[in-house]
Order: sequence, then C-alpha cells, then structure tokens
Amino acid sequence: MTTKAAARLKSDGWSILETTGFLHLVGPLWERKVDGHYEFALATEDKHHNRRGMVQGGVMMTFADRTCGMTARYVSGKEYLATVQLDTHFVEAGQIGDILISRPRVVRSTRTLIFMSTEVSVDDRCVVMANGVFKILKGPA
Repeated sequence: MTTKAAARLKSDGWSILETTGFLHLVGPLWERKVDGHYEFALATEDKHHNRRGMVQGGVMMTFADRTCGMTARYVSGKEYLATVQLDTHFVEAGQIGDILISRPRVVRSTRTLIFMSTEVSVDDRCVVMANGVFKILKGPA
C-alpha cells in the first residue's frame, strides 16, 4: 500500500484492523465507525491485480465476505459465524490504486442466521453489490 493511501485513510479516521491467515495476505484492512455503523476499507495495490491489470474479482468478493461477516459478528455479539451463502454482483471494474469501501448492514437476524448486505464502492461509484447469509455457530470447530 502506498504511503499516500495510508495517510489519507488515517486522516479520515480509519485504523488498521489486525488480521491473520489469508486476510493478512489480502490486507491490510481498515475500519472505522461512523454514526454507529461500521465501515471498512481496502487500498488496492499491484498484488490485487488480475490478468487485465484490474482488481481481481476474488479480492472484492473476499472483502465483501469479510466485512459482512465482521459486521454480523459485531452487531450480534456472536463470536463464531460461518458464511453459508454469498451472492456477488460485479457492477464495475476496480482499478489498482482504488480504495475500496464497504458499508455492510444487517438485513435480518434470526436465532441461527444473520442476513447481510453491502455495496463496495470507490468514491461514489458502486463496484460490487453483495448479499450474504451467516450461520451462528456454537464454537470454533
């Protein structure tokens, strides 16, 4: 990530979210809370490119999945969730250097499932729409 992107995110109130495993390879991910709602950011860089030099669709899907899942966890207070469905619509290509923003929201929550939705945007352009269903688990297994 460029120093310029990091400085812009920090000045806008974002902080780096600690990640491990696969997400550590994708990130860093950034988060902030605005008016009680969680927002997430990913500054795209060369490691995120596909064969056409655009942001790889799988990166955008991973970002949508992770941000919806994290928001579901934060809002529900449940520690363990698993994605059981993620529908993704690619609206527009992302360019390397773009800062992707996800603003997930809970659509509905039941005793065992949480339904989420997000738009991933760059500035005012929607690049991805995603809807996910997350199962509440009893433990880490």
